[in-house]
Amino acid sequence: MGFGRHRRLAAVALAAAAVMALSACGAGGRPDSGGSGQAGASSDVGITAETVKVGAHFPLTGVAAPGYSEIPTGTKAYFDHVNANGGVDGRRIEYIFRDDAYNPTQTSQVVNELVLQDQIFAMLGGLGTPTHSAVLDHLNAEGVPDLFVSSGSLLWDQPERNPMTFGWQPDYEVEAKILSRYVAQNFPNAKVGLFLQDDDLGRDAEKGARRYLDAQIVSAQRYTPGNTDVAPQIAALQAAGADFVIGFNVPSYTALSQLQSLRLNYRPQWAYSNIGSDPALVGSLLARFSEGAVTDAGLLDGVITTEYLAGVDRPEDPWTQLFSKVWDEHGGEGDLTNFRIYGMSEAYAFVQALQAAGPNPTRQGIVDAVERVGTGLQGPWLAPFRYSADRHAGISGVKVTRISGQTTEDLTPVQTTDNGDAPISTHTAPESIPPADGIPDVAPAG
Repeated sequence: MGFGRHRRLAAVALAAAAVMALSACGAGGRPDSGGSGQAGASSDVGITAETVKVGAHFPLTGVAAPGYSEIPTGTKAYFDHVNANGGVDGRRIEYIFRDDAYNPTQTSQVVNELVLQDQIFAMLGGLGTPTHSAVLDHLNAEGVPDLFVSSGSLLWDQPERNPMTFGWQPDYEVEAKILSRYVAQNFPNAKVGLFLQDDDLGRDAEKGARRYLDAQIVSAQRYTPGNTDVAPQIAALQAAGADFVIGFNVPSYTALSQLQSLRLNYRPQWAYSNIGSDPALVGSLLARFSEGAVTDAGLLDGVITTEYLAGVDRPEDPWTQLFSKVWDEHGGEGDLTNFRIYGMSEAYAFVQALQAAGPNPTRQGIVDAVERVGTGLQGPWLAPFRYSADRHAGISGVKVTRISGQTTEDLTPVQTTDNGDAPISTHTAPESIPPADGIPDVAPAG
């Protein structure tokens, strides 16, 4: 179910002395949605009566750029849509994203610029486990809201140590638990191999996978991001007799692992984490890495993966329809992609958080608002968030799917769980429906 909507009031020009008049219009902060008070001139760093400045770091170049560089273009398109409809409490969202090339040293540099030079109000969706780890302490020390990190690492759910940071997507342990239980139940005799990025991504995923598949795992192979030679890892999986391989890796390494398997005539059943299984992107990477020798994304036919957002392969989904409309009206070059939907979804969550923070938001206020709204955030995600004063964990579940051409078929309903030995259960709540104008309406506290 979506949040209730009310008809938007027309903007009213206020005289400076009319301090008791209506609050500024736009998404949130309307008298009929529970808002009170007029948006102040400046309630904190990065915010004025007219604007709120939001920053991000993404790999716009380098090995992780394919696909991931499209995420901020989706975020910007959705913010442009909100701005065209009056902004949030009359404030236009200024969105600044910089290139870190998926290099932690460069991440530190660009985030320093965003915080100290651009003076952003909040960080939104900074991408990558190794990259965002490099700026985690800095953002928290500076008191910058570090919202909805684009990574499934467990590092983002440490509110006592990092009180400003929140995860967003399902963490890798949760995803791996749900995927591995499916494999254990449906492939009980498989000899399982793991293909893992050698950082918290791989470590968190292995923790979840071993909870259900430990007795079946015959080999766990790790690659170093940036080293494109995965021949030793794939050969080791083949030598171990793994006939079912689960990859927790970025898209480039899905393509690299598939090409190396072709060279070795190694044909296990494959499963990949959601982050590395976009068919269109992997198909283009296969063509690039093989210098045109392999152009068929059909290599991924039959690959098992997971979903927590409806994608472009589900044009009947109301959220996909909304984001398609937003992209048509406010997007740049290229088509709507799953990565752009991801960026729009993060932006949609941010708008709710900003609305919940009230007409005079502060950095601490938006953090408090996310904790308060918690599991009540409604949007395109298929399972609830786990936000509270004690938890900063992202989406709580996924459904298992199988790739077939450029689309997917469901293998399970949406499953939810938590870290550790928390049980896995079927999510039964109805899916949310977007509001007619595509903008949420969350009342602030008080």
